[in-house]
Amino acid sequence: MTGARLTWPYRGIRPQWLIRLPGVYRAQHDTWLLAGALSAERTLPGSRVLDLCTGSGALAVVAARRGAAHVTAVDISPLAVLSARLNATLRRVPVRVERGDLHRPGRRGYQFVVANPPYVPAAGTPGPRSRSWAAGPDGRSVLDRICAATPRLLGPDGVLLLVQSTLSDEHRTLRDLSASGLSAEVVARRRLPFGPVLRRQRSWLRRLGRIRPDQYTEELVVIRAHA
Repeated sequence: MTGARLTWPYRGIRPQWLIRLPGVYRAQHDTWLLAGALSAERTLPGSRVLDLCTGSGALAVVAARRGAAHVTAVDISPLAVLSARLNATLRRVPVRVERGDLHRPGRRGYQFVVANPPYVPAAGTPGPRSRSWAAGPDGRSVLDRICAATPRLLGPDGVLLLVQSTLSDEHRTLRDLSASGLSAEVVARRRLPFGPVLRRQRSWLRRLGRIRPDQYTEELVVIRAHA
């Protein structure tokens, strides 16, 4: 699936139709790259799916429309939880939306875990407007937690699908998942021009040596790991 096409095969869900309350992450290229990888999974129909960092609930809605039997969407933001509930209700799909993080007791045994977490390197403590994308100086404040929790969340033959930028070190994600006993690989890539967030942070990233002086693009990757 390398170079997955960003088409719109998701009946009843397009970006402009998603309700997104203030501060909630807007479904965009990374969302749809991950949605394409999820939709390509042959065992998705009838499965149990956990959507971490759900934001507007776009991925949870896609999973439900693709035939998943039980979909749980989780986000720490109350406005994201409300947005996801509204989007699932409007599309008449059975999605359970919960406020919280990945450490809730009893959260285990999923056939699929999908995650589009905050992964953008950023200085300082995230504020209300940046919490949906800012992930610390190395971009890994949430990625590391997901890697550590994945073996507990997945059931036998379960699959993690996670999207991130190469700026937040996909090789470290692959190593951490492999070290926990999972088989992990990159299954989709997409190179894009810097968006508004990275353009604002470009000078800071250059000073840290995280990007080249002439760099104006980033690469998104979908990582697939299975038990």
